[in-house]
Formats: sequence, structure tokens, C-alpha cells
Amino acid sequence: MLRNESIIHLIMSRVIVDIETIGKDFASYDQKSQEYLLKYAQTEEEQEMVKKSLALHALTGEVVTIGMFNPDTGKGVMLFQSKGEVIENFSEGGLFYEAGTEKELLEKFWDMVKTYKQIITFNGRNFDIPFLMTRSAINGVRVSRNFMGYRYNPKEHCDLMEQLTFYGATRKFNLDFYAKSFGIKSSKDEGIDGSMVGELYKQKRYLDVARYCHRDLLTTKGLHEYWDKYLSF
Repeated sequence: MLRNESIIHLIMSRVIVDIETIGKDFASYDQKSQEYLLKYAQTEEEQEMVKKSLALHALTGEVVTIGMFNPDTGKGVMLFQSKGEVIENFSEGGLFYEAGTEKELLEKFWDMVKTYKQIITFNGRNFDIPFLMTRSAINGVRVSRNFMGYRYNPKEHCDLMEQLTFYGATRKFNLDFYAKSFGIKSSKDEGIDGSMVGELYKQKRYLDVARYCHRDLLTTKGLHEYWDKYLSF
């Protein structure tokens, strides 16, 4: 259970949200499903690319970490899966770390996020939020908020990818490139990026994945500060 003081820290006006996902084991699908997934893969290389991309889709992946960080208080929570391995709750860097199943992570996320007026994400409209909503439905978890509403109003959901590309008018760059362009410390500087999450998870390095997500939150915070100061209206 989250401690009362951790919940209090989260009951504020805005929160940065980021998730980490992994793909399901391709071998776990029946033959018909495997054939469907590989339908347009002509070479072995293309087949491997399909298998690696399973983490990008809610029907073929799952949520292993949900990070929530309040930029006004410097407090937050990291919810993460540990696949049955017992990891005691602890606090680190202003964030409260708690392990659970995917369903438990989703339940706690929707319970906490409903207290906020605004969420801040990087590419959240195209990835994080649809992924969370679909995985919630699959797990039988009721969604408490719709952060996929009116696209052109960032007051409820500020997706920095949308804002910094001016809703698709300019080219998209990844979080690492934006961070370096704005002189912000990148979450990738410590040698881990999103493409490595699946392998780290297989190695049971659950906390490494959660801490990487924490660094993503801090990078997003830095980027949002620039946008909020110079580009928001």
C-alpha cells in the first residue's frame, strides 16, 4: 500500500507521466496469430523487427513501469512489475517505489491520476495514454479519466511531442535529441534506452528499468520547463 504521505504529495495540480513496456513472448502465440503478426515480414530481419516491436502495441505488450512525478513538489511514485520477486517498498530521489502486478499498477495509476488537473507527457497521446487505457480494459480495470480529449488544448494533457512539433507541422525528434538540443541532461546518458527495457526485464533488472523511467520523468520535466517559459500561451 502507498503510504499516506506519498498520496498527499501526489494530490496536486499537475503530474508528469511516463511508462515502460515489454512485448509478450512471441512463442506464446498460437500459429495463426504468429502468421498474422508476421504477415508482411518478408525476411528473417523483418521478422525480428516485428518481434521487437511487440512492446509498442497494447495488444502485444504489457506495462512494466508507470512513473508519476509532480514537478511542483519534486515528489512522485514509481509503480513497477517484479514478476513475483519480492521487492520491499522504498523511497529514492523523492519518489516512492512500489512493486505489483500489471493490474495493480494500472489500478493505482488511475486512482491517483484522477486527482490532477493536468498530465504532462512526451508522445503520450500517441503512445503512453492509449497503451494504458487499452491495457486497463484488457485487465478489467476501469479508466478514471479521459486524457485523449480535445487535441489542441494542453491544459488537461500537455503532450510535449505535440507542442514542440506544433501539432505535426514540423519533424518529430526523440526525447534524447530534444534534451540535447535544449541543453538538458538526457535520461539516456547513463547507457540505457527504451530499446533495452525488454532485455533488462528478462534479466530481472526490474529496478534498473524503474530508475530509467524515473530519469525519463526528469528529462521530460526539464523540457517542459522550456516549453512552459517560452512557448506556452
